[in-house]
Amino acid sequence: MGHKLLLVEDDEATAAYIVKGMTEEGFTVDRADNGRDGLFLASDGSYDAIVLDRMLPGMDGMAVLGALRAAKIETPVIILSALGTPDDRVGGLTSGADDYLVKPFAFAELLARVRLLLRKRGAAEGAVTKLNSGDLEMDLLSRRVKRGARVIDLQPREFRLLEYFLRHPDQVITRTMLLEGVWDYHFDPGTNVIDVHISRLRKKLDDGGEPILHTIRGAGYRLGPAA
Repeated sequence: MGHKLLLVEDDEATAAYIVKGMTEEGFTVDRADNGRDGLFLASDGSYDAIVLDRMLPGMDGMAVLGALRAAKIETPVIILSALGTPDDRVGGLTSGADDYLVKPFAFAELLARVRLLLRKRGAAEGAVTKLNSGDLEMDLLSRRVKRGARVIDLQPREFRLLEYFLRHPDQVITRTMLLEGVWDYHFDPGTNVIDVHISRLRKKLDDGGEPILHTIRGAGYRLGPAA
């Protein structure tokens, strides 16, 4: 599916140049030639990215950007501007722009920057929010853990421990890995802190059911169905 781009640019020649190039690259482009119309179009939040000229009639680009961010519209915005001093750039970026491109610019650079923003946004949206192994499921947003229909109540450290196992399914996890990954120790304190937490966690996970957290003698632990 092609990406939807909003271009807010009052200069006809620049706008035609961007619309033509972006359309050829498979984007659907809507255009507004003043700040008010641009804000109106942008405010439904349906665009994948917005290319916004800084100097616009009706309402200047920075005001449009400020209004969008105030309305909690997080669409990535690239500011186009003839103002290229470091102060101008910093001002644009601190006002909520994701990128700032100084005119005149090469189309290839604009395209590369738009693609980079879309990739970043896609990566953020594609971030993992659920982890599971067999019938065990962890929701990282609500911090709920379930095994089948049963909700498991975990302490914060047990949650981190289980999260570490779920991020390394079916691997043998050594004590050293757990000390560094869960306790942030870069040495073995020589206590049985890990064993105590593992046995508590195991009790909560299994609760008389099929064991899912296994001790691998002399090596470490493994989360997953019985081998």
